[in-house]
Amino acid sequence: MIEVKFYDEIADEKLKFAVILAKTKGKWVFCKHKERMTYEVPGGRREPGESILHTAMRELYEETGALLFDITPVCVYSVVRNEDTAAHDTDSKAEADESYGMLYFAEIEEFEGELHSEIESILITEEMPTNWTYPLIQPKLLEYAKEAGFF
Repeated sequence: MIEVKFYDEIADEKLKFAVILAKTKGKWVFCKHKERMTYEVPGGRREPGESILHTAMRELYEETGALLFDITPVCVYSVVRNEDTAAHDTDSKAEADESYGMLYFAEIEEFEGELHSEIESILITEEMPTNWTYPLIQPKLLEYAKEAGFF
C-alpha cells in the first residue's frame, strides 16, 4: 500500500524529487515516456549539487520542452510504502520507506519544438488521463494543489 503525505517544509537534503503540475493556456500538460503507454506529471530525481528548484526547472524543460514558464512551490510531499513497514518497529526502517519530493505548479507560456529526453510526447488536455503511470500518487498531488487553491 502507498500513502501520500503533505508537509509545509522539510530539511532540504531530504528532498530527492521534484514534480511539476503544469498547465498551458488553461489546459493540463502530461508526459508519455517512450517505454510506457501511460501518462504522468513532469518531474524527476534531483542530481548531486542541484537545488530542488533547479531540478524542477530542468525536469520541466526536459520532459515538456517548456522554454518560458512561471513556477511556484506548492508543498513538500512524501510517498510511504506501507507494505513492508507494518512488520518493522524501527523508526529507521519506516524512514527508509518514506521518500520526499517538492511539488510545484507551473504555467507554461512557450514550448520548444522538439523533446530531447526519454519522453516520447506530451499531452495537452482539459481532462485528466485515465491511464496514469503513478495512479496511487499523482492524482493525490493534483487534488492537494487544487484544494490549496493553485488552480
